[in-house]
Amino acid sequence: MTASQSLHDESTSLDSTAHLMNRISSQLASQLSLVALDGRRRPTPPALVVVAHGSRDPRALSTVHALLERVRELRPGLPVRLGHIELNEPLLPDTLAALDTDEAVLVPLLLSRGYHVKRDIPEMAAESGVRTSVAKPLGPHPLLVEALYDRLMEAGWGETPGTAVVLAAAGSRDPESKVDTSRTAALLSDRLGVPVVPAYATTAAPTVPDAIKLLTARGHHRTAVASCFTAPGRFATECAAQAPWIASAPLGPHPAMARLLLHRYDQSLAARAVSTHLRGAGNCATSHRRPALAT
Repeated sequence: MTASQSLHDESTSLDSTAHLMNRISSQLASQLSLVALDGRRRPTPPALVVVAHGSRDPRALSTVHALLERVRELRPGLPVRLGHIELNEPLLPDTLAALDTDEAVLVPLLLSRGYHVKRDIPEMAAESGVRTSVAKPLGPHPLLVEALYDRLMEAGWGETPGTAVVLAAAGSRDPESKVDTSRTAALLSDRLGVPVVPAYATTAAPTVPDAIKLLTARGHHRTAVASCFTAPGRFATECAAQAPWIASAPLGPHPAMARLLLHRYDQSLAARAVSTHLRGAGNCATSHRRPALAT
């Protein structure tokens, strides 16, 4: 073994040890956070319920489970559950019915606003006996762009004259969905330094082939397809097959996706706390004003 190989092996070993120690420290800190200063156990935090759409592709379910494992690694002690809108078990109502806590934050595993976020998920939550809040969808957000960027790098992205990107998303009739996807495309364009055009697998326009034609007409002859999908499925597969150059893999259990799920959870809890505080302050102010009005 050469000296350089020995140093490389030693460095790899140290990195592995450091990663293990970080995980142990994180788990210990999380467990200690569940204990108050007087030694009593703090209440269990509201459950994080990740709400996936559901897919007939078996790879989708395994991908989502892998993503949830990353979330659990980042936040040990937090109850993390999975519920589906359709197609896969457990369905969201069943997940909510089986919770060990009476509070939950529902974080859509969806990348833009739309009917599922605005109607399906809130209606399912309202029918349960659980106190719930529905977080924002995952996009647009810089962490989502980080995952999209890394997936393109893994696919072989390299910026040369004439390169561009089509951001392939599922599509929705809701105009706010297009607004969100366009914003994600703009953020990815800023990150890459090349044009990024949003396109859709269904319902909305343009389609991926039409977006590619548009970019070609503008002089971009090397176009990649960035898969704005959380997991493998029919839409992701069809969009990737239409790429004239490279196509990135679905986002899956990318570390940034796990951090983004937790960010939306924390964001929703913070908004709930502010809302509760404001309602309490309003009630208090009203109660203080009543005697004055009575006199």
